[in-house]
Amino acid sequence: MFGLWRQLRRKRLARRPLPACWAAMIEAHIPSFGRLDAELRRRFLEYVRIFVSEKTFIAAGGLEITEEMKVVIAASAVRLVLHHRRGISALDRLSEIVVYPSHYRHPHEEDVITFGEAHDWGIVVLSWEAVKHGLTNPDDGHDTAAHELAHVLDRADGTFNGTPELRARADYRSWAQVMSRHFLDLRNGKNPAGEVLRRYGAQNEAEFFAVATEAFFERPERMRDKTPDLYAELMRYYGCDPAADSAPPP
Repeated sequence: MFGLWRQLRRKRLARRPLPACWAAMIEAHIPSFGRLDAELRRRFLEYVRIFVSEKTFIAAGGLEITEEMKVVIAASAVRLVLHHRRGISALDRLSEIVVYPSHYRHPHEEDVITFGEAHDWGIVVLSWEAVKHGLTNPDDGHDTAAHELAHVLDRADGTFNGTPELRARADYRSWAQVMSRHFLDLRNGKNPAGEVLRRYGAQNEAEFFAVATEAFFERPERMRDKTPDLYAELMRYYGCDPAADSAPPP
């Protein structure tokens, strides 16, 4: 019943006119948006509207949430699920986004600087400065929003373990083999994984998937060339080939 109500609500949202400035905001921060064809742009904007409407944005650390913040964070999420088999529904478990102006520290961990985190109960915490920095440098393999939202996708099967819900049962064996091998290579300091992925991904399997997701969308050509099997697994999961889509149209 709840799922039917959500579908009807989303259909009503799709009929509402979109604020004219949203497309410009997205294109300013997500260059790949401008390279999409008309149908994918329409779907992208529809997903952004759903995300902004359904998620609760909470300001922290003295920040004031603006429309641009909501749209840009939503666009960062939609970039991950635009071609996903479940579309925007892949992020249904996410309910709240807490946004700090910059990095923050937990009360009992004053020596630890945090830029973002994902929680079991459907909450993602982000540093707005880190979100912008990740999008300003689109090929450095470091994107805070993509990283934390990848954790949300990972959690869809009930736990943070580096294995999200895959398209078919037969996909799990190949996923486990490829991910495990590259995770161990990264942990042991072996290339080519180290040439593609940030060292932070060596902490555990969940962080490996999140870091691999960052690289998949930020440096797809390098991942495809250096670790083609890892690229193929992520391409199958996300349903897209960003290396093929990264070149500007003629």
